Amino acid sequence: MTILFRVILLLFIISPLTLEAQEKYTISGVITDQNSNETLIGVNILFPDQQTGTITNEYGFYSITLAEGTYKLVISYLGFQNIIETIELTSDLTKNFSLNEATEALDEIVITENIEKLNIRKPQMSVNALSANTIKQIPVVLGEVDVIKAITLLPGVTTAGEGASGFNVRGGSADQNLILLDEAIVYNSSHLFGFFSVFNPDAIKDLRLYKGGIPARYGGRVSSVLDIYQKEGNSNGFHANGGIGAVSSRLLVEGPIKKEKGSFLLGGRASYAHLFLPLFDIDNIAYFYDLNTKLSYKLNQNNNIYLSGYFGRDVFSINDSFENTYGNTVLNFRWNHLFSDKLFSNLSLIYSDYYYGLNLDFVGFDWNSGIRNFNIKYDFKHYLTDKVKLQYGLNTIYHKFNPGEIEPSSSTSGINPQKLIDKYALENAFYFDVEHQLNDKLTASYGLRYSNFLRLGQDELNTYENNQAVIFNDQLQIYEKAEPIGTEEFKRSDIIESFNNLEPRLALAYQLNNKSSVKASYNRMTQYLHLLSNTSSPTPLDVWTPSGKYVKPQILDQYAVGYFRNFSNNNFSLELESFYKTVKNRIDYIDGADLIANDAIEQVILNGRARAYGLEILLRKNEGRFTGWLAYTLSKSEQQTEGRSANETGINNGEWYNTPFDKTHDVSFTGSYELTKKWSFNTNFLFQTGQPVTYPNGQYEYNGIRIPSYTNRNEFRLPAYHRLDISANYTPKPDKTKGFRGQWVFGIYNVYSRRNAASISFSQNRDTGRNEATRLAIFGIVPSVSYNFKF
Repeated sequence: MTILFRVILLLFIISPLTLEAQEKYTISGVITDQNSNETLIGVNILFPDQQTGTITNEYGFYSITLAEGTYKLVISYLGFQNIIETIELTSDLTKNFSLNEATEALDEIVITENIEKLNIRKPQMSVNALSANTIKQIPVVLGEVDVIKAITLLPGVTTAGEGASGFNVRGGSADQNLILLDEAIVYNSSHLFGFFSVFNPDAIKDLRLYKGGIPARYGGRVSSVLDIYQKEGNSNGFHANGGIGAVSSRLLVEGPIKKEKGSFLLGGRASYAHLFLPLFDIDNIAYFYDLNTKLSYKLNQNNNIYLSGYFGRDVFSINDSFENTYGNTVLNFRWNHLFSDKLFSNLSLIYSDYYYGLNLDFVGFDWNSGIRNFNIKYDFKHYLTDKVKLQYGLNTIYHKFNPGEIEPSSSTSGINPQKLIDKYALENAFYFDVEHQLNDKLTASYGLRYSNFLRLGQDELNTYENNQAVIFNDQLQIYEKAEPIGTEEFKRSDIIESFNNLEPRLALAYQLNNKSSVKASYNRMTQYLHLLSNTSSPTPLDVWTPSGKYVKPQILDQYAVGYFRNFSNNNFSLELESFYKTVKNRIDYIDGADLIANDAIEQVILNGRARAYGLEILLRKNEGRFTGWLAYTLSKSEQQTEGRSANETGINNGEWYNTPFDKTHDVSFTGSYELTKKWSFNTNFLFQTGQPVTYPNGQYEYNGIRIPSYTNRNEFRLPAYHRLDISANYTPKPDKTKGFRGQWVFGIYNVYSRRNAASISFSQNRDTGRNEATRLAIFGIVPSVSYNFKF
């Protein structure tokens, strides 16, 4: 660690020494879509003769400083026509550009926003981007376009299976992913318990998944960052688009508040399959709905404001006696300010809320729980020179955790109100990131994040002998809950526990030639929030809890190296990466842990550690009638919780065991083929090693009751998961660019009807008396048809 700090310090000190003592000027501006006037993220601004360039930030702004002179400038962005100009730089210059969409739709079917020399030179690695157009091409179950399902086709990303919520990155759990929608934290990314994602693809402008080499501006999770930005809305004219599917429909409208200055966007989705259930005498109901909204306004050349929001709800009920409602609410007000042509800032005020509710009429009470936070962020991007860019900022998040509350559903229910103790925390951070081109071959990105977490006072906190909430029973050789010896009471302003961590980041890229490079990265990250779940994928009933007196924060160290190459004039590209990461203080549960409505969760938790390592390969074809990618991941993910003393056994006898997210082999193929302007075809194939599970290996009888005994944790696996999906897109009038336009999408999910096991359960056959294994499969073959439109 000391050596790493010295490297970062040395690079930071020598940065100004690399500046040449000659007259330099800055060219800066904003790049937009000419059609909608919406800013574009990740546009290449290239000066090919000087072999330098930059890209636009999250708000379409760019800035680069060059010596006085005349330059050839190339603006490049896939899906849009290039702009080539000659500029004379004799003073600071503000120059905005508007890009026209390319005439061929083939350019839209890509998985990253640029396939230029910058992606070879830039030190950023372990990052994947997906365009909304690419996501819409991927065949999915029931024809509902799904962001989360799309990213699971990338290397290093898996799920727990069909009907499972969340996603797993490089062997990490779902709660270790930071999911951001317009900078606001989203705590549950799934509708209908994992069948669909909460993100409306029509509203998405940019999506990036960071698996490693994560910049210092991100923190709070130890596995990945999924950063999603919504569109701003069309400020040139009114437009709408949407789709009608078998189980849901969507509609998005956008238009100007004031032409070329302000815009609005409003998008909604809703499922309606439950409306047909009464026709089959089915009283159960399951549906979702969500709403995306955004307002943007350009006050003047240097100031822009945005107000964006998301609201989503899922409802599941059985015979009017049980109803489950859950969902996310986020709201974000942002102010962009340009201090100068070299200094850009963004101030964000963010509200985020996740709610989970149960209405249990048959027992006469309601259950409510959730997590809520308020976040203030202030970020700066400083374009010091054409070789040095600096980002820095700070943020503060106030968390309130509601573990659960029981309320009688009526005055005659006979249930007494009960409230689990609310928890509070304050999370603070300051960071800086530097991107530094050291010479023509070597570029570095380095930074540091300082994080501070304060567990604030709560009404009551248990105390235990020797501060151990879990004790070990020497006689039975098992872990048990410790009995509290007392309680402590706090004011809200009190600090129960405080944590401070330094999180360095470093990435290097060495350009071997114009077509290839090698890269390496290291990052340390800290996670202070934990999702309490003993299932392989999160459920809405899972509860978030903060680090504190008995639960330590998770600390990640991740190393990655990679080789990157473009072939055949960027027609093909290859990415090879290997990674190794360790996580300290990964929470583990004692056998028989009860996580639901537990007011003393520390009594069933032990602190362990985890590790994951692997190799990822991504081969892409970026141009032509046929485009797509082949991804393969070979990896291992393990967890260990040793005994705290010599006489304790630990979990699984203190040995390493497979995490539920360990998938040795993960293969995915995605392809798109444009046969004609009217017809295009898409396919994807997935193969994954079966999920680790724990099976019984015998049983014994006690007082007439048969009790199963189990093997070591996750010693066995479910059968391998694989399936093939296909779809066909038909556009009746492909050359029509104005007015009402439509497209039909026909799909088949799981073509050969593979009955992939979601779980295997064991029970006794009443007729034979023998124990039997029963496989539960969610889907067989699922055909679908949907109609998309725009006007």
